[in-house]
Amino acid sequence: MNRQAARTGRLTAVNVVHELREDPHGDVGRTAIDKRPVEVSVQLDALGPVGDTVMDRKHHGGTDQAVYAYAGEDLDRWSVELGRDLRPGVFGENLTTEGIDVTGAVIGERWRVGGSELVVRSPRMPCRTFQDWMGEPHWVKRFTAFGAPGAYLAVARPGPVRFGDPIEVLHCPDHGVTLGEVFAGRDADPDRLQRLLDAGSLAPDVESYLQKILTTAGP
Repeated sequence: MNRQAARTGRLTAVNVVHELREDPHGDVGRTAIDKRPVEVSVQLDALGPVGDTVMDRKHHGGTDQAVYAYAGEDLDRWSVELGRDLRPGVFGENLTTEGIDVTGAVIGERWRVGGSELVVRSPRMPCRTFQDWMGEPHWVKRFTAFGAPGAYLAVARPGPVRFGDPIEVLHCPDHGVTLGEVFAGRDADPDRLQRLLDAGSLAPDVESYLQKILTTAGP
């Protein structure tokens, strides 16, 4: 997707937890992955949407994973792939988007979304909780191969958002390395991953992930 053409978009849904579900694989036994659209304005604070929650805080949440966004276009592709209608929020995303290139977003890219400003920090890595929630065979492997992970975002400026709000890319870092490239891991160009590592200001988990990949990369 052309980066210039993908610098604006809009929210098609804002999603918060509907009810807690049992999670046999998490450390706390429950998960807040069941998110549903709301029609009211939702405040985005440093730790995420007000009215939402994170149960397994050891592996999820925090300032670098305050908000999760997923492209509605990719949900539509998955609907065709799986032969079932996928509603906004079904992947546990807080923001369902339209028009913005989420997979092609550059790490560190800054978005204005409604009354907030958000920073692209890392791709979502699928886990067994996600696998159980979706109920699809080999889901983690399939989600990874599909290559559209969605974006974890930090909240640089708190503010309200609601469905229909515009999304605008305010800044794009010069290193140019995208969420999709980081998600590809060992299949990505190691020189470009090193460029991202050298740029600094990464989420700690992304930094350690890149260091591991580059240390074990073959000649």
